[in-house]
Amino acid sequence: MRAVRLGPRSVAALALVSAIGVVAFGWPLFAPGDSGITTHAADAPWLFAALLPLLLAVVVATIADSGLDAKAIAMLGVLAAAGAALRPLGAGTAGIEPMFFLMVLSGRVLGPGFGFVLGAVSMFASALLTGGVGPWMPFQMLAMGWVSMGAGLLPGAARLRGRAERLLLAGYGAVASVAYGTVMNLQGWTLMQGMASGISYVPGDPLGDNLARFVAYCLATSLGWDLPRAVVTMVLTLTLGTPILKALRRATRRAAFEAPVAFEDG
Repeated sequence: MRAVRLGPRSVAALALVSAIGVVAFGWPLFAPGDSGITTHAADAPWLFAALLPLLLAVVVATIADSGLDAKAIAMLGVLAAAGAALRPLGAGTAGIEPMFFLMVLSGRVLGPGFGFVLGAVSMFASALLTGGVGPWMPFQMLAMGWVSMGAGLLPGAARLRGRAERLLLAGYGAVASVAYGTVMNLQGWTLMQGMASGISYVPGDPLGDNLARFVAYCLATSLGWDLPRAVVTMVLTLTLGTPILKALRRATRRAAFEAPVAFEDG
């Protein structure tokens, strides 16, 4: 079983949604000092409204490029529900979030297009399940989508198996876990002005100065959550990766991903 390949329409849809996400996260770093950054905290519903049709566009483009059918959509829903159910187990305590390893393994098997949609939909479902709906939710959906998409872009999807694949996914999961926390910090940090001068965001300051403050902010606030999340993701991937990858690949084979439908004469 190979991961669902990316066609030109899938690449275009993923590039568009990722570009919008990069702008949504990073534009405050380039905003002038009189831009009124905090007034844009209410813009999250507009980002969410734009994200939903883009997610649908990624699904449609992936189906058009790869010939997936309703069984693929059903599997996507099952995995999203599983990811949403895993998230409350740790409740984010000290960075213990077991859903990350499932998103990495699923993105590896399903490929980057469906992986991105899976990560975003799982985060949306978990927010509804835990009551974590807020202005941060569309940003969480984008960041988790990138985590799963990145797993689908890792090399060796068709040939790499066994211990080598687990090590690759565990290493990626650790890096992605820290990167997720760092990206989410960027979303909230620009809205929390007035902190200690060494870590506070200053609208209109040079990019290098604000980035230095951002690094200090991450080290002082979230690293204690990001590193345990990385460790939990690595451990779960190394210990449970083999049976889950086999189960996912077996399910995709039975769902006949990428297999043409053929009818035989009676």
